[in-house]
Amino acid sequence: MKYFIGIDTSTTATKALLIDEGGRMLGVASNEYPYDTPQPLWSEQDPALWWHATSLSIRQVVSQAGVDPSAIGGIGLTGQMHGLVLLDEKGEVLRPSILWNDQRTGAQCDEIRARLGRERLIQITGNDALTGFTAPKILWVQEHEPEIWARARHILLPKDYVRYKLTGDFAIDRADGAGTILFDLAQRDWSPEVLAALHIPADYLPKTYEGSEMTGTLLPAAAKDLGLPAGIPIFGGGGDQAASAVGTGAVRAGVVSLSLGTSGVVFATTDGPAIEPQGRLHAFCHSVPGKWHFMGVMLSAAGSLRWHRDTFAPGTDYDTLLKPVADVPAGADGLLFLPYLTGERTPHPDPLARGAFVGLTVRHSFPHLTRAVLEGVSFGLRDSFELMKGAGLANISQVRVTGGGARSPLWRQILADVFGAEIVTVNTAEGAAYGAALLAATGAGVFPNVEAACDATIQVTGSTRPGADQAVYEKLYPLYRGLYPALTPIFHAL
Repeated sequence: MKYFIGIDTSTTATKALLIDEGGRMLGVASNEYPYDTPQPLWSEQDPALWWHATSLSIRQVVSQAGVDPSAIGGIGLTGQMHGLVLLDEKGEVLRPSILWNDQRTGAQCDEIRARLGRERLIQITGNDALTGFTAPKILWVQEHEPEIWARARHILLPKDYVRYKLTGDFAIDRADGAGTILFDLAQRDWSPEVLAALHIPADYLPKTYEGSEMTGTLLPAAAKDLGLPAGIPIFGGGGDQAASAVGTGAVRAGVVSLSLGTSGVVFATTDGPAIEPQGRLHAFCHSVPGKWHFMGVMLSAAGSLRWHRDTFAPGTDYDTLLKPVADVPAGADGLLFLPYLTGERTPHPDPLARGAFVGLTVRHSFPHLTRAVLEGVSFGLRDSFELMKGAGLANISQVRVTGGGARSPLWRQILADVFGAEIVTVNTAEGAAYGAALLAATGAGVFPNVEAACDATIQVTGSTRPGADQAVYEKLYPLYRGLYPALTPIFHAL
């Protein structure tokens, strides 16, 4: 029996998960760390934190599972996307990593569009320039820290710094590579045209691999830190959203992954490098070899419900909060909620977008407001579905929902009715780390391909189909869609 580890280097913790050849999870361990906000809009992190947490988490999960370290057959990597790690010619870190949630690069995004042209940028990379992506961070360092840029020789993403510490190799998977917007999406590799326009030497960038390809083996020095034998294969893995889609089985066209956490992510696999012409959806390579994906991101999904609870009913558990909502009719008696509490990304990349209740009357009670929040978030997530359909994703047969919000049967029913699609739950709750472990097991030959790995290990545990309220939401959705354009001038003035 061989065992496989998935490492998830997230923004706030590194998780290690261990599975056996059948995909059964035998242990999971996590160690937290902070990130810094040294100036408004800035978000940075010391890469040393990731390596320290990796070594602790791997030692803990191997001990917890009680397996022989010599039986570890491979390690897969995943983690936060879009972060910038700069190393010098000796492989030493030059400055703290600039993270995905850093917002300082608005001017650099404009500069990228000016150099390439917005339409050409989207045509090559599948994406518009947004502050979260890696490319504008590089331009920011070029402009504001030229002494750092002059010493830079290697550009990595957070999980790939962990890979470098594991193997000594500079490598990246193609899903995370596409998230830098330095990729030629169709060619699944770095774009010479984009690199030339942004004055980034091609040899600064790591070699690219598919998610289930081996990228190197565990160094003796790293093995000593981790309590593992040297020589264990390390596999490509993927950015957290692509790996999470593997971990929930969203690896075929028509099966969509919906993560209903603080933020909401709608993820749909495509068989080719499709793009949304205006760049309102992210279009990246998948961790699955030869596959791509669309991704829409809502910044305040279950976070909207948490704000609502903490603000108006602090200390109330969610079951108590939602129980009376079942007695409120669909549409909350004419009340709509706009869930842009922290700005928005999809379909409106607008940091100044704001939340709103619209239609309040004296007839509305607190449960009406709660139902409107659930419905407003569901409408906002449907926006991503509609963009995907418009970009050529014709048939959405099933939505696999994960995250804290997925635990509510009521919310699952509202989602099914709003989307007009079957909502299912699955037996895997550790998405990204589990997906990384499956990619490693596939690369090691346990499964013939990623799709077969998902078929063998991931099962549907519950299903919710559209009901009678679907017709109500079809009438309300266009009204919801009209709120943002109507209120935008007021949001921006405020």
